[in-house]
Amino acid sequence: MGPAPGAGRLARARAPCVRRPGEPCVRRPPRWVDSPIVGAIGLHGGMDNPELRAEADAILAELVGDPGGSARLREDQWQAVAALVEERRRALVVQRTGWGKSAVYFVATALLRRRGSGPTVIISPLLALMRNQVEAAKRAGIQARTINSANPEEWDTVYGEVERGETDVLLVSPERLNSVDFRDQVLPKLAATTGLLVVDEAHCISDWGHDFRPDYRRLRTMLAELPEGVPVLATTATANSRVTADVAEQLGTGSGDALVLRGPLDRESLRLGVLELPDAAHRLAWLGDRLGDLPGSGIIYTLTVAAAEEVAAFLRQRGYPVASYTGKTENADRLQAEEDLLANRVKALVATSALGMGFDKPDLGFVVHLGSPSSPIAYYQQVGRAGRGVDHADVLLLPGREDEAIWAYFASVGFPPEEQVRRTLSVLAEAGRPLSLPALEPLVDLRRSRLETMLKVLDVDGAVKRVKGGWTATGQPWAYDAQRYAWVARQRAAEQQAMRDYVAATGCRMEFLQRQLDDEKAVPCGRCDNCAGPWLDAAVSDTALASAAGELERPGAEVEPRKMWPTGLAAVGMDLKGRIPASQQAATGRALGRLSDIGWGNRLRPLLSAQAADGPVPDDVLAAVVTVLADWARSPGGWAGGAPDAMARPVGVVAMPSRTRPQLVGSLAAGVARVGRLPVLGSLAYTPEADAHPAHRSNSAQRLRALAASFTVPGELSAALAASPGPVLLVDDYTDSGWTLAVGARLLRQAGAGEVLPLVLALAG
Repeated sequence: MGPAPGAGRLARARAPCVRRPGEPCVRRPPRWVDSPIVGAIGLHGGMDNPELRAEADAILAELVGDPGGSARLREDQWQAVAALVEERRRALVVQRTGWGKSAVYFVATALLRRRGSGPTVIISPLLALMRNQVEAAKRAGIQARTINSANPEEWDTVYGEVERGETDVLLVSPERLNSVDFRDQVLPKLAATTGLLVVDEAHCISDWGHDFRPDYRRLRTMLAELPEGVPVLATTATANSRVTADVAEQLGTGSGDALVLRGPLDRESLRLGVLELPDAAHRLAWLGDRLGDLPGSGIIYTLTVAAAEEVAAFLRQRGYPVASYTGKTENADRLQAEEDLLANRVKALVATSALGMGFDKPDLGFVVHLGSPSSPIAYYQQVGRAGRGVDHADVLLLPGREDEAIWAYFASVGFPPEEQVRRTLSVLAEAGRPLSLPALEPLVDLRRSRLETMLKVLDVDGAVKRVKGGWTATGQPWAYDAQRYAWVARQRAAEQQAMRDYVAATGCRMEFLQRQLDDEKAVPCGRCDNCAGPWLDAAVSDTALASAAGELERPGAEVEPRKMWPTGLAAVGMDLKGRIPASQQAATGRALGRLSDIGWGNRLRPLLSAQAADGPVPDDVLAAVVTVLADWARSPGGWAGGAPDAMARPVGVVAMPSRTRPQLVGSLAAGVARVGRLPVLGSLAYTPEADAHPAHRSNSAQRLRALAASFTVPGELSAALAASPGPVLLVDDYTDSGWTLAVGARLLRQAGAGEVLPLVLALAG
């Protein structure tokens, strides 16, 4: 077992290696950091207590697996420990990744427990880090347990151990704080017995920060209920001055008695660079050629799930041992991928931000971003995964032209407009009973994830309350802080511009990131591509480029049909529930590509954007759709596959009507029919009620309610279906929620069609 996260490499002063390409390693002398302290610190007791310091260092030695060794807390770490143990203070620590925050709270825990304090409670969103910390604590004789979504079967056992005093550290995910049973039954007991409260990744508290999580604001309740004199430690590696001030206020540490430790954020082991390549194929080819040259093992970050899966598949074809890691990866597969990277069984994890703050591998040798994150603060945090326990690590950004479209999508899911918030509050007030998310969703125009986040914010603000059975309105007055939300939106726009500036920068890249985090000690690093010159060749081999282009140009993605009606449709007057009858379902369809991928997505996004003019389907796009159709026909279940249970050949093509792209959809249907030698049977039609029920891209129940009243099968199409019974291709421009295709398929099958085979240009996801 290696050293504790952030402990061994933090306790000893290391002399980092600094070098330019082709030069020998040059050792700099150790640098001791004096972190500036904001506010009156009053450390006269702990700082002048040699016995306490010796005891703390001995605990650290146990923690890093070197009992009796030379491990010592650095002075800035010791300041934090002394403040917590001797002064019983509230402290906010803003220090770079790898500084040793976990060493501080584990050493403080051991000291406080020896002096009779209750268990330490650590609020952390990081399941991966929780696993690491439990193992690390064992080495110092600290009994640590966790309460999170991955171990519900252990909760009762853990609660019992805490009550009996058998647990020294309890790690809790922030989502637990607003679980009704935990909030009402467990949290008050924890608040009464806690010896130290630790808030990890504390920037999540602030909606000025890059990773705001409303569950964190429930900490106000716990802080208010802590007995006097219980120390609090909040930690983060990514907070500028505004976020620091906001977190301090949220935690109640904003008074003159507060202690804020803020250190320089330069990472002396990191060498930063940007490589601008012509297109996605060149970026993928560059990875195919150069991945083996990057030091050790590392992480390749992508902006979307589709891109992560594309890149991982390509690199495996090139012979690299890699694994994908996204929000869609099953928990068991995530654990296996983490273990494989920790053990260097893979060269890289190809990951989305799902592999973010919580992964700790001290010897991680590189971080490559295939696409720019929208925030330099988020970027700094992700690159901070590398070089924590090695002298040298490479960090490279390969920006893409699709980046800004992806930024725009994520920016569109912020806090809802006031009208939607007021509507939700009104629905809850009128219900007279708790409403669950599935029951509330059909009554408001918000997707479930966005609705849940909004309710959590309103809960913290006191306007709603989570109770058994769902959510209720409190009746308390609530004001929509439009000015604040607008400022946050402007801040996000400024962060995006900062990432553009980072890519174009001619000055030091590390200094640029430090200044984005308001680091007053930012100076040129002397290592990045702008300071020391590029160290990477942008050239790619013809073989790799051809292979990458072939991978990205390979068309085709499955379109999974809707099989279940949304819950709660009765509330909007629709008598539909449960499973959609098989006789009314669409079959699994096909799309040319995903809007979020880096292959066909880059071709389709401009074609399907709201600003694009309508027109006939481009020849290259139609040719690719025909390839998808041919591959589909030859697939095991396809009509040309030869399998005994293969579906029958389609008898014709039906188009979905379109208000915005009638030429595109019509020409696509006609082109597919022409090449496939199939008749165009006709098109579904809009009903007179269609304009009265606009189908917003919101939640499934609202969308289905609108769509169900919007389409009909005209008489000539019904006659054509009767004359040519059998499977039909249902053609549309793209699919997002899947409900347009589901409604169209249901109508066609009720009108006599056999299987309905959806064929679209793009999947929105």
